[in-house]
Amino acid sequence: MLVQKLVFSNYPSHGWLRFGYQNGAPQDRYRVVSETSKLPLILFQCPDNTKATYSLQTMLDISAQPGVFAMKNGVRNMRRWDVEIPIIHKQRPELQILTCHDEYLLHTAFDIDGFLVGYGNIAPELLIQMIEAGKAKDYARARQLHDQLLPLTKAVYHRGSHMEGTVALKHALVARGILNHATVRSPLMPLAEGADKEIHAAVQFADLPKINVSKQSNGSNGTSGSTNAYH
Repeated sequence: MLVQKLVFSNYPSHGWLRFGYQNGAPQDRYRVVSETSKLPLILFQCPDNTKATYSLQTMLDISAQPGVFAMKNGVRNMRRWDVEIPIIHKQRPELQILTCHDEYLLHTAFDIDGFLVGYGNIAPELLIQMIEAGKAKDYARARQLHDQLLPLTKAVYHRGSHMEGTVALKHALVARGILNHATVRSPLMPLAEGADKEIHAAVQFADLPKINVSKQSNGSNGTSGSTNAYH
């Protein structure tokens, strides 16, 4: 049985990304959203190279609020990850830590409760196994899965712009039989000629089979749909 629960991932305002924010503003934003919406909230940590990234103390303040049950961390600075995540675990033991580092899953798999990644749409089977290996502190197995996925990780996420990964992800979904085509609309642009073949080959290398979507959606359990969060 598929159980769905409405939650809210509180993205920063566009102005914060460009200009930064006033001290205390993120804490107040989460408080207001929680009190107004009554929804459980996910704290979202932006990449370290943006002006909307939160300091450790800001994350601790926000995660102490009663409406915040999880953190989606995409700091993309492994020095900060290695220092800050253990502190957050210690001071906020009930907070669920979700990595959204599609290209750094091996590094972050041992410190988290789950993945909240677009990659989960491409390879949920292997990502679930990596989470299990991380929780078991089985580095050898996690490394094996990382190596199995590495050509696909490179083909989708090791690109000039992370936005290209969105387009590449669609090609991977075509390779798996989930989408019929990888058409994109502006402002996204098609990838260079031959990229689709590289991505399809990487899907094959990862031993990810094609999926019969119509059969899956009409299954006996009455569930359908997809998610990019795996716990």
